[in-house]
Amino acid sequence: MTITQLEYVVAVATYKSFVAAAEKCFVTQPTLSMQIQKLEDELGIRLFDRNKHPIAITEMGVAIVEQAKSILSECNKIQELIQDQQESLSGRFKLAVIPTVAPYILPTLLEKYATKNPGVQLYVKEMETNQIIKALRNNEIDAGLVSTPLEENGIKEYPLFYEPFVGYFSEGEPALKKRLIAPSDIELERIWMLNEGHCMRNQIINLCSDQVQKLQADRKYRYESSNVETLRKMVDKNGGMTILPELATVEFYEDQMERIRYFEEVEPVREISLVTNDYFVRKRLLQSLMDEILDMIPEKMRVQKKNRKVLRIQSAKL
Repeated sequence: MTITQLEYVVAVATYKSFVAAAEKCFVTQPTLSMQIQKLEDELGIRLFDRNKHPIAITEMGVAIVEQAKSILSECNKIQELIQDQQESLSGRFKLAVIPTVAPYILPTLLEKYATKNPGVQLYVKEMETNQIIKALRNNEIDAGLVSTPLEENGIKEYPLFYEPFVGYFSEGEPALKKRLIAPSDIELERIWMLNEGHCMRNQIINLCSDQVQKLQADRKYRYESSNVETLRKMVDKNGGMTILPELATVEFYEDQMERIRYFEEVEPVREISLVTNDYFVRKRLLQSLMDEILDMIPEKMRVQKKNRKVLRIQSAKL
């Protein structure tokens, strides 16, 4: 039994295909198949049912695959121990970021992190939360920057900061007469929202659950965006209102800031965290990324004051 054989087994279990697994492992399909066959012969069991499409894992194979993942994780810790003794970090790190966070973190993060950690190859991709969870389970990425809690088995969460939601209104909206707003001031029949599949959309619906049946009910046309900036422009050009994460307002002009309203009493926030799978071991590199992100975030988001009332909006598993 070899480490390479275990890597091939985990790859086939992940991608349910010998061809796809071979591509991910950068070997030919016959080579991968031969090594798995040798391991099966050595163990005296069948790990995969090759007669099914996609390929299925046998009952015994499920237990073997889980143990193989654990063994490979322990092997990776050897490299982590070596890096801990070195002054600089190195290696490839794949990070996925949800679209409602990416525009406000990545433009600054990428250059700063690369300058401080030239030995790390940081690969970043925007993905929705459900895609990030799947990619973590398939070992396609190292970590994700998402809205939590996810409450997913096998996924570890490292909370970073709490970002408030704010209301953004067009000129003349009644809510602008108030200094602070409540969920009841959000007119769902006139709100501009993100597409289904975005966790922020579901967080907003949860915030206004008492009147969700009014969602754009009286509009002659409906438009749902996949981009937070587009929502802001729809309000500017077509009236109504939208809900924005506070980081989206950092570069607003003065006239735009005058149309922002914060929530009264219990402030709705979303928790933003880095997440990994249970087998992730490169904790020192992950910590360096956490530190760099937190350095960009206003202190009021990083520190939960004792007298601050907040409503942590549950993130949908979408």
